[in-house]
Amino acid sequence: MKKIYLDNAATTAIRQEVIDEMMKVMQSEYGNPSSTHSIGRSAKAIIETSRKTIAKQLHCNAQEIVFTATATEATNWILRSAVKDFGVKRIITSKVEHHATLYTVQALQEEFGIEVEFVNVVHDGTLDYAQFSELLSGNIKTLVSLMHVNNETGVVNDIERIGAMCHQNKALFHCDTVQSIGKTELNIHELAVDFLVASAHKFHGPKGVGFAFIRKNLVLQPMLFGGEQEKGWRAGTESVHQIAGMAKALELSYENLNEEREQISELKAYCFEKLQATFQDVTVNGSNTFYNILNVVLPFAPEKTAMILFNLDMKGIAVSRGSACQSGSIKPSHVLAEMLNDDELKKPSLRISFSHYNTKAEIDYLVSALKEI
Repeated sequence: MKKIYLDNAATTAIRQEVIDEMMKVMQSEYGNPSSTHSIGRSAKAIIETSRKTIAKQLHCNAQEIVFTATATEATNWILRSAVKDFGVKRIITSKVEHHATLYTVQALQEEFGIEVEFVNVVHDGTLDYAQFSELLSGNIKTLVSLMHVNNETGVVNDIERIGAMCHQNKALFHCDTVQSIGKTELNIHELAVDFLVASAHKFHGPKGVGFAFIRKNLVLQPMLFGGEQEKGWRAGTESVHQIAGMAKALELSYENLNEEREQISELKAYCFEKLQATFQDVTVNGSNTFYNILNVVLPFAPEKTAMILFNLDMKGIAVSRGSACQSGSIKPSHVLAEMLNDDELKKPSLRISFSHYNTKAEIDYLVSALKEI
């Protein structure tokens, strides 16, 4: 059966060049990076070269990049450390964040009794910046955690504006950039962001490796104890081949950014045009959305909602109703629940997310399959 993958916001296929790079490292660089002999030093050199490669793409200092297993891990570490070590008494976030943020904030509230404030989200998925400004006022040690690109709707937050507002009010700013790194230009040197997190598998790299950006002069306590790896912040022998693969994936993403962004943008526009031509009253969830994510409400009967993903999967089509973490749930998306009314939530919403590997023929097949449903 033909397989069509249109769930690139969940994960992406690894580029062949990345696989080749990882295989080369696994075959020849088997040393422990903490060993002082030449074989260990050679492995350590790969890690530090990878760190410099990533920093170059993001216009920051290599010393500000810390390798982790996932962005979820990094977010947990940063938010917890902010409360325990920086004396943060309040976290401002939104109810449309990834659960890595929301569940961590909830746990910190229960454990430390911190104050939690939520920025309002209007019907199109954008933030209420006037209310955000009001929340920032007040003499209380605050951390703001707001994502760059929403992983379900693709709505883009103005992180340059958010960062400036945070620093004007002496608040720390943590940003989930999982959906945007490798897919759009980011100059961290010019952004008023203190913490940033990313996962390699979102930009055609391997799973199980990511990184955090920690602004220099912000010293966190270790997330893991037992060694001096990653400045003593994350003990444990580094996965050299995964780190090398992540650096290669990010480098290739930015080398090919303009060409691939144009191709993907055209695919997204083509997909929506085909849906509009086929179904009356199809609508998009969110405005100012990122170029590779299309979240649509289909004018189908509510009883078809539960089985739509199953029916598409039977035809070899991979899409989702929300984030990969909850796409198997019949509960409405927590993101869409903040944006849509009850009647809209009953209709099937699909998240279709694209990569440069997709084609117009695949879009045609998707629309044809939806028409049969």
